[in-house]
Amino acid sequence: MTSLNPQQNIKPRVGIFVDVQNIYYTCRESYRKNFDYNAFWRVMQEQYEIDCAYAYAIYRGDEKQNQFQNILRAIGFEVKLKPFIQRRDGSAKGDWDVGITIDMLEQGKNLDKVILLSGDGDFALLLGHLKNQYNVPCDVYGADKLTAEVLKQSAEQFHLIDDSLLL
Repeated sequence: MTSLNPQQNIKPRVGIFVDVQNIYYTCRESYRKNFDYNAFWRVMQEQYEIDCAYAYAIYRGDEKQNQFQNILRAIGFEVKLKPFIQRRDGSAKGDWDVGITIDMLEQGKNLDKVILLSGDGDFALLLGHLKNQYNVPCDVYGADKLTAEVLKQSAEQFHLIDDSLLL
């Protein structure tokens, strides 16, 4: 009779950090579709124990945005909001880079892996720091052509957002 090793069923603990504006615009531009947060969450739950999950978004007070943010909360994300900033080209900026960085540094050292959804190359140094200081690998999800090469190279693994993660 073989005994089961309880360690075999333990999933790695992860933290998920989503740059909502970046993912929205890159999916719209690359695929002309929206990111499927429910499908993504299912994939994460199959592979990992989700320790924390943050979605960094903007607050502009409109009902459609509020509904979307409530959907994210219902899925399991803690939604962090900053005021809406309108650029001259009409796009919106949330300016969450520093907030995401602080949360990833604070949470990351206690995790087995960090999952970042963003294409922003500014996060490459952060990924290197998490790996070098805390031995915490970071996977990145993004759209191929709109994810900075330096970010892809800094990631333990780059996951291309494909049709299985799009609406």
